[in-house]
Amino acid sequence: MSPRYPVPMGKDRLDAALEELDTLINWERKDRSGGMERTLEPIHALLGRLGDPQKAWNGVLVAGTKGKGSVCALIAAGMARAGLSVGVYASPHVERVTERVRVDGEEVQEDDLAAALEQALAARKTGIEAGDASGEATWFDLMTAAAFLIFRDHGVDWAVVEVGIGGRLDSTRAVEAPVSVVTNVELEHVSTLGSTRAAIAGEKGAVISTSGTLVTGIQSEDEEPFTVLEALAQAAGGKLISVPQKGTIAERNLAIAETVLNVLGSLSATYPECEGLWRSCLDDEAVLAAGLPGRMERFLVRGVPVVLDSGHVAASATLVLDELERDPDLGRRPKLIVALGVEKDARSVMNAFTGRVARCLCTTAPEGRLLGEQDLAQAAFEADLDPEAWNDPREALGEAIADAEDGGGWILVFGSFYLSAVLRDELVMAASPDSDPIDR
Repeated sequence: MSPRYPVPMGKDRLDAALEELDTLINWERKDRSGGMERTLEPIHALLGRLGDPQKAWNGVLVAGTKGKGSVCALIAAGMARAGLSVGVYASPHVERVTERVRVDGEEVQEDDLAAALEQALAARKTGIEAGDASGEATWFDLMTAAAFLIFRDHGVDWAVVEVGIGGRLDSTRAVEAPVSVVTNVELEHVSTLGSTRAAIAGEKGAVISTSGTLVTGIQSEDEEPFTVLEALAQAAGGKLISVPQKGTIAERNLAIAETVLNVLGSLSATYPECEGLWRSCLDDEAVLAAGLPGRMERFLVRGVPVVLDSGHVAASATLVLDELERDPDLGRRPKLIVALGVEKDARSVMNAFTGRVARCLCTTAPEGRLLGEQDLAQAAFEADLDPEAWNDPREALGEAIADAEDGGGWILVFGSFYLSAVLRDELVMAASPDSDPIDR
């Protein structure tokens, strides 16, 4: 089905739509501890004005602290392998806003995203005039609505939707998904989601729909969050499936995605298009197609291995180091370049690196709400690291690469997606054979 959009007008059209969008509240870049308002009324009202595009396709909702984006990509790759047309909605983006919306493995065209945002913005304006809740829609509400419009107009069979913050009151919860996921639960966004893992599990687990199936990587021995998820599944008249989490990070994500495909395959009486969906759809080719930027991504720059990962909690730091230290091409004690959001528990993250890094370069990024390099260095100092504060992440990267060239070793870039956004282009260019050196 061809999308019903106006004639393309180029990149300027998307820039104009984003400029108008950026006048709205954007909780990705605001202080969420300063009174973040969370309600589903604006997204429901906005989608209603747009004809409820989320009802034109079936969806899978994916929540959790770590691995959401990768699990989404793997599920979508398995669906595509089975011949389905699949949309993916993910956040945040690393380099381009069009990364957030993919159809059949391809990023949305700029003109398509611009047209969908224009429709959403127009609906919001109408809502303001009418005095209904759609007039209160935020940046993320409108981006979500635009993605759902694109999926409808491209005629996708299924969409895999990554939850933004939490789940219970996230804009994506407008999707009634027969299968939902909570990958794992760690302390994050505590000012918004709660100060315990059980409380956060309650927010994330609320993605389960009535009579739906909730797939999770949380095990029964992890009693507090698991009990919360069990209760939510029971209250919804649904089912909870716990997936054993063994092996590498990639293997854990793959196990969750395979389980989701198996569940969908078992629902073929209700969803006939899912008849061919089974874990076997995720063969090596499909897994390779599911790779995402900024998730355990590797580069080789002038002979120096660099790993880029956008993990941002202590558990992620431990998992990343545990896995990479076993790699004979890397070894122990990398040179660490790190930046973290202001809401992250910087001290606990830094504690995870104590005694495990050869050098700690604390930095920041111009976009997003990140800790300043001095504040992050203070947290690193309190964790018994020997930190350095670098205002410019590019200069920090150049210094670390030069150090590794002189003395050996490898580099781990860890933390905020905003840090990944700054450094990934540098790494891609520097890793090419004919690149210019990264200056110190």
